[in-house]
Amino acid sequence: MKKLLLSIALMFVASGAIAEVKKPKGVIHDLKIIRIIDGDTVEIEAPFLIEPLPKKLSVRVWGVDTPEKGGRAQCDKEAKLGEAASKFTKELVANAKTTQISVYQWDKFGGRILGDVIIDGNSLTQMLIENGYAREYYGDAKKSWCE
Repeated sequence: MKKLLLSIALMFVASGAIAEVKKPKGVIHDLKIIRIIDGDTVEIEAPFLIEPLPKKLSVRVWGVDTPEKGGRAQCDKEAKLGEAASKFTKELVANAKTTQISVYQWDKFGGRILGDVIIDGNSLTQMLIENGYAREYYGDAKKSWCE
């Protein structure tokens, strides 16, 4: 019986089903990206917001952490990595044929939403991780980029 349960668990891991449990299902919208804030945050046009709210929102890419840049970085190494992550995201968006926003939920801080940026059909979350610009992150303690 233990071998059967272990086999079933290994099948789920191999298929990626366990990893998918963490990813919320988003609603995809065609919303214009107007600014790249950093590697894992973009600003979008939000014409649907009511007055007197500004017609823009920040979207924090869910499931990743990129290094901070500038004064928010804890060391020079993090600042350089943060600039590289921001440049990567900027170039992807600038060269994209299509961009969409997959909205998951409001961020815990309330002023932005959590989601993903879909660039030419590809997830920014995945591209940041696969290219070494981000680490997986789900709200737990962050690991330093300065080590």
